Amino acid sequence: MPYILISTQIRMECGPTMVGDGESDPKLMGTLEAKLTKQLGNEFQEYITKWSPRKVLNQLEKEGWTVVAMAGIGQTCAWTLYKCDDEKEENGMNF
Repeated sequence: MPYILISTQIRMECGPTMVGDGESDPKLMGTLEAKLTKQLGNEFQEYITKWSPRKVLNQLEKEGWTVVAMAGIGQTCAWTLYKCDDEKEENGMNF
């Protein structure tokens, strides 16, 4: 799982922040204090934390994640992060 997408509504810059989907790493989601939820009307589950995006990004950096892109989509801000696979890095296969 080398990529993660986090997002928040612009008017909610203090949180909550969507930090993963139903297939995200439960250990990482626990580190972010995220809870698996299903919004009314959605067919999918997502992890949401009460943390602000800034706090989430700071924690993910401590965990080895790097922001590779950020976009504003309507009233939503979204960040894509990447984490190098240590095994690939050791073999000189950086992407």
